[in-house]
Amino acid sequence: MIDLRSDTVTRPTRAMREAMATAVVGDDVYGEDPTVLELEARVAADLGKEAAMFVPTGTMSNQLALRTHTEPGDLILMDRGSHIVLNEGGGAAALSGLTIRGLDGKNGIFSAAEVEAQFEPPHRFNPGHLMPSPRLLCVENTHNVGGGVIWPLEELRAVTDVARTRGLVTHLDGARIWHATAGSGIEERVFAEPFDTISVCFSKGLGAPVGSALVGSEPLIARARRFKQQYGGGFRQAGILAAGALFALDHHRERLGDDLVHARRLAEGLAELDGVDIDVRRVQTNIVRFQVTAMRAGDFVDGCFERGVHLLPGGEHGVRAVTHLDVGAEDVLTALAVMADVLAGA
Repeated sequence: MIDLRSDTVTRPTRAMREAMATAVVGDDVYGEDPTVLELEARVAADLGKEAAMFVPTGTMSNQLALRTHTEPGDLILMDRGSHIVLNEGGGAAALSGLTIRGLDGKNGIFSAAEVEAQFEPPHRFNPGHLMPSPRLLCVENTHNVGGGVIWPLEELRAVTDVARTRGLVTHLDGARIWHATAGSGIEERVFAEPFDTISVCFSKGLGAPVGSALVGSEPLIARARRFKQQYGGGFRQAGILAAGALFALDHHRERLGDDLVHARRLAEGLAELDGVDIDVRRVQTNIVRFQVTAMRAGDFVDGCFERGVHLLPGGEHGVRAVTHLDVGAEDVLTALAVMADVLAGA
């Protein structure tokens, strides 16, 4: 099976397994796991921040950021197609009691003017306590639903500048920030610089089996550790997992460019097929989103699955494919042949 559903489906390499098996461990709840401490220090340094906290999942990392920055009833601003909105089980409301106002970005990228427009001009006839208090701006880079597009650095800084002017704190969902760097040449710490906290993931493009980290200032991460425990995120001998993440940082970042090459080849091949609508320019990293116009997306992915290619449907005609560590150039060619065969039978 050529599995293109997500870059979360990768399996640890033999060398990564060996690194995990030989990891030096301790009790992370007591702050005594040396491999976790090494990972946290490494990620904080890479992102240019003071501290980091290793957690099981990207969803937990994002939700801990929301809880750390806010109080129940606060208003948070983000693109309406963000992972936090669509794919985290309503955690912002359930865990932190927050109100989300979705912005109408293009491919997940919204403007400074759109952020500014969310603030009602003050007037003595309008009681300020009627509306939820704006507190936090969230950005996703790269943006999953937007097709893995990379935020232009100038626009990223413009929206965070408006946020700071308006008294908001900022959080970056950087689950795929490693691919943003691979696709743009801009270092992760530069993307991270305007944000108070950043969530990064090791189990997507980097190919580790488990783990994310929340990165920020020492006071913010110290506060977040309390909520990590409340949410059931207290590890014990977590160095076994942290060793996989460290191995990924050391050995799998350089090859992320391969994912981009494979995704581009897949997109270009899809553009040549009848019954497919795709904007190749939108494919900037390892995510390929396209529309199947010749048939329903569900029927298309079923047909591909029966022939050995695993994809994800999204809506009536949308399909997502993601290249990753376990997908090579020949797999892309085989997948294109399978998709052409399914479309030919539509």
